[in-house]
Amino acid sequence: MKMKWALFTMLLALGSVLSGCEPLLVLDPKGPQAKTQADDIMLSIWIMSAIVIAVFAILIFMLMKYRASKQSKDYEPPHIEGNAIVEAICVGIPVIIVIFLSILSVKSNYEVEATPAGYEDQEPLVIYASSSNWKWHFSYPEENIETVNYLYIPANRPIEFKLYSFGPITSFWIPQLGGQKYAMSDMVTTLHLAADVEGEFDGRNANFSGEGFAKNTFQVTSMSQADFDDWVKEVHETAKPITEETFDKLLEPGHLGRSTYTGTHLEFSPAPEHNHGSQDSNTEESEHQHHDSNHTDEESNHHSNH
Repeated sequence: MKMKWALFTMLLALGSVLSGCEPLLVLDPKGPQAKTQADDIMLSIWIMSAIVIAVFAILIFMLMKYRASKQSKDYEPPHIEGNAIVEAICVGIPVIIVIFLSILSVKSNYEVEATPAGYEDQEPLVIYASSSNWKWHFSYPEENIETVNYLYIPANRPIEFKLYSFGPITSFWIPQLGGQKYAMSDMVTTLHLAADVEGEFDGRNANFSGEGFAKNTFQVTSMSQADFDDWVKEVHETAKPITEETFDKLLEPGHLGRSTYTGTHLEFSPAPEHNHGSQDSNTEESEHQHHDSNHTDEESNHHSNH
């Protein structure tokens, strides 16, 4: 009786704790990239749950059917060489599961690295997202605006983030819009996201980067294109321009609130030239190599003519 009451109390406490938890943000997607990842997570959970249930069911069956109390004291089990069918099932099913999850993972990786599904025909909004200890700087080169620790984006439009860092490696992550991606000091990585709905989402640095890591967060607001255009206009009418001196102070380690500027730091502190993950990076690299090869050929001809 005591064991039953202890088990009941434990289940009641567990239910109370879980009922107070907020839903996982990664399972509440608000964009196509996040939905792809959430679907993959749920499919993996269902597959793992089926495996666990099957294994425990077989375990209980074996323990009940072949328990020692059912046999006489002088019972000796027969010698068994093995069963090819059982062995094939035990090896084959895990192999099939691994192959299936591998194909699923590769397919979804290509999907989330590309322009979000349904937005291929739209021109993306390019935003340079750079981190420093312990802040996020968002530069809008087309709008000539820069914000600190907050991000405004238009809904139903693809966003192309260019990520890099002014300090240690960080990881840019907006759980309800897509997966995380590293921001590094010597290269630019590209992340494609989109918000299907208007609303506010949490963003953060998901990679430990020192004592101020816990508060290295930012707020994302998704709005209509008209509201976004109004915000851009308002910033140009009210915000002060960002200067190199101001930006140097922003880079000093510490936490800050939100701030907004006209202009971007890209004018006097450009992003690293090495691009990774951009659809145009391979083209630019090949053109650069072609230019170098032509230059080398010209020099060779010049020396041979001499």
